[in-house]
Parts: sequence; structure tokens; C-alpha cells
Amino acid sequence: MPKNSLQLDFHDAFGPHRIIRVFEPKLDLYGALVVDNVAAGPSIGGLRMAEDVTMEECFRLARAMTLKNAAAGLPHGGGKSVLAGDPRMPAAQKEERIRAFACALASEEGYIFGPDMGTDEQCMAWVRDEIGRAVGLPREIGGIPLDELGATGFGLMHSIEAALPFVGLSLDGARIAVQGFGSVGMHAARFLAEKGAILVAASDSGGTIENSGGLDVAALIAHKRAGGSVGTFAGGRASNRDAVIAIECDIWIPAARPDVVTIDNVDQLQARIVAQGANIPLTEAAEMQLHKRGVLCLPDFIANAGGVICAAMEYRGVGETAAFTEIANRIARNTDEMLSRGKADGKAPRQAALDMATARLRAAMSTRRWSIF
Repeated sequence: MPKNSLQLDFHDAFGPHRIIRVFEPKLDLYGALVVDNVAAGPSIGGLRMAEDVTMEECFRLARAMTLKNAAAGLPHGGGKSVLAGDPRMPAAQKEERIRAFACALASEEGYIFGPDMGTDEQCMAWVRDEIGRAVGLPREIGGIPLDELGATGFGLMHSIEAALPFVGLSLDGARIAVQGFGSVGMHAARFLAEKGAILVAASDSGGTIENSGGLDVAALIAHKRAGGSVGTFAGGRASNRDAVIAIECDIWIPAARPDVVTIDNVDQLQARIVAQGANIPLTEAAEMQLHKRGVLCLPDFIANAGGVICAAMEYRGVGETAAFTEIANRIARNTDEMLSRGKADGKAPRQAALDMATARLRAAMSTRRWSIF
């Protein structure tokens, strides 16, 4: 994280509640935490690790978590933490940095760590060992391993299923393309393929692989887990990583970094549904442009809430089966409500979802004298 990127001068009626910048000179460690809102309860949000994370990204992700948790009806607010560094660094070095970051935030009881891009269940085990406040833990210490089981991808599949009647599309035979074939994207592809969908393209940082006849999802996942890049998979035609944006499909799933689709490249998209597996993957202008074109965009804080719903269930000691039932029910119900409201009121899905989430958030805030965290 560039030293001059830890700046933020923004607030509104919902937050942020607390902003903390972390610097440990002996490790040259830079990081930040944004606790956006705690009206409904302590915030849950992932720890993101990347070389180019910024304060602005941290705030936007924290707000997305506030909306996501409110929309899902969870007794939690939204927060996010970011840590500068290459997540592929040697394991011992990564462990030292994450443990130090957790210790620096030990007193912030209004924030519960979860896994995010660049971190996983093992990282959350280190956090819990230091401060006792983490979800998405390994199964061996009582957690529900979100990435291993594919909680976010499972929820994304249910959001897509709920949206299909609104565009007259069947999942059986639907062509899907996944931008970001990582822990969210690969599981989404797996769950959708089990329902009859056909993966025609996928990408990661190493490139794009395309096969109009359908990629072998199980083989592609095995290739990735063995350390290979999507671009080196032998089951299709390889191209650069950005090529996935222009590949014709029925359902396009961004599941990587923020702002991958902007007003500059949005016209390349050729899909009927954009299901946001990542947080803030489209700029506001790009999403509105798609809506004007008649492309159904499923907002991030509705469609990809499976991970945080699972995390909230884990935090309360709920088991895997019950947690996944909650994911399916809550996301399907919220997607249908959002799209039904939008259709009735003539609003884009994101605005309908914002209306839902902010109404629930205001109701939670009205019960509080002031924040206790």
C-alpha cells in the first residue's frame, strides 16, 4: 500500500464508524481497517492482502459489507481490512505479517476478521490464535471453511437461479464465462455446471481460456489447484486475461478485483446476466450502461453474500448443512424481492437493492442510542 494512499475524507449518515491505519516499521507493514457501521452488531468483513490495496478500496469494500449484511438480515455491520503485500510471499513471512496486523487491531471489538482475496482459512487461524476474533476458520478448529466449500459461489448460483425467470432464461445449456477463476469463480462454475450450465470461458491473472463447446470444469479446477494458470489449460483456445470481457455468453461472472468493467470497456460485454461474484467489480457508470442496454446486473451485496452468511452462522456455532440452507434461502429470497421491486418501481436492480438494504440499516440504527463499540 503506497504510504500516501492511506487517506480518506468521506462520511455520510451510515459511516464510516471508525478508520484505523496500521504501520509497523520493523516489518515495513502498512494496512488499514474501516469499520463502516455497527448498528446491527459487530462488523464482519474480510482481510484483503494485495500489493496495490488503497484506503479508498478499503472504504468502498467496507460499505459493500454494510449493505451486504443489512440486505441479508444479519446481526452484523460492515467492515473491511487491507494489508499491503504480495499474498504469494513465503508462508513464514506472510504469517508474521498477518499475526502482527491482527495484534495491532486486537482491541477493535467491533470488527471480526474473515478471509478475502489473498487470505484464507489458515490466515484466519493465525488471527484467531492472536486475538480470538475470526471466522472462516479451518474445520479442524471448529470453522466452516468458506473457500474450500465454496459458500460464496453456492450463493451466487442461487442468486442466478432466482433471476432466470426475469430474463426468460434456463440454466440448462446456459453459457457462462468467469472472470477470475479463483475460490469464488471456480466454485460458481462448478455449482452452475452441476445444474446444466456450460462454461465457455474463464480467466485468471495468467490469461483466458475459451471453448465455445464447453470447458471441462472439473479438469480446469484440478489444473488450477495443481498450480497451473487458466491460460495454460489445454482444453481450449488461450488468449490474454482481458479477452474474457468480450466473449459472448448468457451469464458473465466477475469474480476478481474491483472495477474490472468501466465505462471504457463495458460495451465489449455480450451477456444477458452479469452476476457479481466479486465486490465492486463494475463502476457505477458501467453498471448503469448495462442496465440501459437491458442486461440484468445482480449487485455484489445481494449476489455474493453467501460467504458472509456462512461466516455469521459459523460465528454462532451453526453447522455446515444449516449454514448452506440459510445461504440458499436468504439469497434466493433477496434476489427475487430486489428484482420484483425494481420491476414494479421501474428501478435498476442496484437501486432496488439499496432501498432494501438502507431501510433495514436505518431500522437497526433507530434502535441504538449510540454505537457501543
